[in-house]
Amino acid sequence: MRALWKGTISFGLVTIPVSLYPATRREELKFRLLRKSDHSPVNYKRVAEDDGKEVPWDQIVKGYEYEKGKFVIIKDEDFARVDVEATQTVNIINFVALDDVDPLLFYKPYYLEAGKGADKAYVLLRNALVESGKIAIALVVIRARQHLAAVKPQKKGLMLELMHFPEELLDTSAFKAPVEKGLRKAELQMAKQLIQSMTSEWKPEQYTDQYHHALEKLIEEKIDHPEEKTPAPIKKKKPTNILDLASVLQQSIEQTQAKSKPRNSAKTRSARRKKAA
Repeated sequence: MRALWKGTISFGLVTIPVSLYPATRREELKFRLLRKSDHSPVNYKRVAEDDGKEVPWDQIVKGYEYEKGKFVIIKDEDFARVDVEATQTVNIINFVALDDVDPLLFYKPYYLEAGKGADKAYVLLRNALVESGKIAIALVVIRARQHLAAVKPQKKGLMLELMHFPEELLDTSAFKAPVEKGLRKAELQMAKQLIQSMTSEWKPEQYTDQYHHALEKLIEEKIDHPEEKTPAPIKKKKPTNILDLASVLQQSIEQTQAKSKPRNSAKTRSARRKKAA
């Protein structure tokens, strides 16, 4: 895999050469817009709203709408004036406790690989973060844009995780808070029992993108059998109002317990009969 960029982690007078690699991938299925009659691809055009005429690229400028229908034009040299220096450095500002940071701020992880001759300093930083229970908060420029980021220990290595700036998060006070009136202790206890009955070890391999796989299968079927009619979509169950919360919780617990009970095989039943005899 090709590195996104190569640079350094910098804190105090310490610099650690590193390479940055994507840690996630998302393979979206791409669709083209086609004319129904002959499947001719439909292309997008840059059309002016005022007269409906197509606009060539050399006649397009960037504008910020500060009032309805009023724009200020921002030129390339204007963007250059506010551009941040792309230093290829993960510039650590400070260290904080992970639990003090709102999880909503984190959104995109990258792998940090130690550069040539940097193993000792890299391991030193990783171990120091683990033993102190801290993460590093840094600024980094990726593809000409400055990001807030965190350097975290991850197994034997380090991760760089991009973060939202705090002002990017929406204030939760803008949303209607639930009313806790009428919640009974017995219902809370049953909810905790249901959670316990559904608790298992974390096995990431059991979680897959079911929609993506189903869509791939559908495409393959339509390629192999283009004349077949598409079956009717499965009707979704409509949500119902929960009138008796305790009753629904009890039914959920019973269903979960029934699923978790191992089924006796014929071999096991035969062994038990012999033992009883």
